[in-house]
Amino acid sequence: MTTAQHKIGSGFGARSTANEVLDGIDLTGKLAIITGGYSGLGLETTRALAAAGAHVVVPARRVDAARAEVGEIAEVDQLDLGGLDSVRGFAERFTASGRRADMVINNAGIMACPETRVGPGWEAQFATNHLGHFALVNRLRPVLAEDARVVSVSSAGHRSSPIRWDDVQFERGYDKWAAYCQAKTANVLFAVQLNAFGVQSFALHPGGILTPLQRHLTKAEQVERGWIDENGTPLVPEFKTPEQGASTQVWAATSPRLAELGGVYLEDCEVAEISDDDAPGVRSYAVDRDEAARLWALSAELTGVNAF
Repeated sequence: MTTAQHKIGSGFGARSTANEVLDGIDLTGKLAIITGGYSGLGLETTRALAAAGAHVVVPARRVDAARAEVGEIAEVDQLDLGGLDSVRGFAERFTASGRRADMVINNAGIMACPETRVGPGWEAQFATNHLGHFALVNRLRPVLAEDARVVSVSSAGHRSSPIRWDDVQFERGYDKWAAYCQAKTANVLFAVQLNAFGVQSFALHPGGILTPLQRHLTKAEQVERGWIDENGTPLVPEFKTPEQGASTQVWAATSPRLAELGGVYLEDCEVAEISDDDAPGVRSYAVDRDEAARLWALSAELTGVNAF
C-alpha cells in the first residue's frame, strides 16, 4: 500500500452523493459496522450501503433511538464509545457471532461539548472520538476480513490543532474547540498508523453539513459563526446535504480506485493534498508517521488494548 497524499482524479466531487459513488458497486455479502449509523451522516451512510446490498451493523449509545431510525435496514447493538467496558462488550458479542467485518466506519462523534470527563477522567472528545474507536478497532482485529477497510471520520478542524502532547486531556484549562480539533487530528493519525500495521485505513473530512453534531452549540453561536441566520436558514453556500456529506466515507469504504492506497486523508471524494497554509487539504502533522506511532503508543497505554 502507498500513502501518497496526492489527488487521483476520482471523477467525483463535493456535490457527489453517497448513492452516486456506489453506482455499479454490489455489496451483497459484505458486512459494515458503522458507529453512530443512525443519525446525520451515519444514517445516510447506513442507508446507502444497505441499498447497495451490505449487511449493516450499527453500534449505538441510544439503542431505542437507533432502532427507530434505521428500522429494518440495519442491525443495532449497544455501544458507548466513552466506556471501555461497553466497547469490549460490543466487540465480544460481534466476535461471538462468528462473522467478519469488511468495513468499519468510525463515524460517531461529539463536537464542542461543555467540559466533560469520562472513564478515568479523560477529556470526552478525545475519549469518544478517538480512544473509543481505537479500542473498538483493536478489539475487532481478529474478525476483520483480510481486505477490510477502516474509515475514520475526521474534520477540517484538525487543521487547527496538532496533538497537545503536554496536555492531551486539557487538565490545565479546557477549550471546547481546541479539544475537538485535537481529537480530529487523532482520527487522522490513527488511520496512518493502522494502515502501517497492514489494515487498509482512511481518514476524511466530510465537508460542512448541518447535522445533530451541532447539538452542543446554541443558535446564537451558530449565528455568530455565520452558519445560519436568525431564522435558522443556512448561510454558507458550501454546506452540503447529508447525502453529499456521507459520500466521502462511503467512497473510502468501497471505491475500487482506492484499492492500492491507504493511510491517506480524503475530502470531497478525493485524496487531499498536504497543505500547511490556508488552502484545503491535510496538515502535515496529521499524516506524520512519527506522530502517528507516538499517538498509537499513548492510546494503547491509556486503553490497555493493542492488537498489533
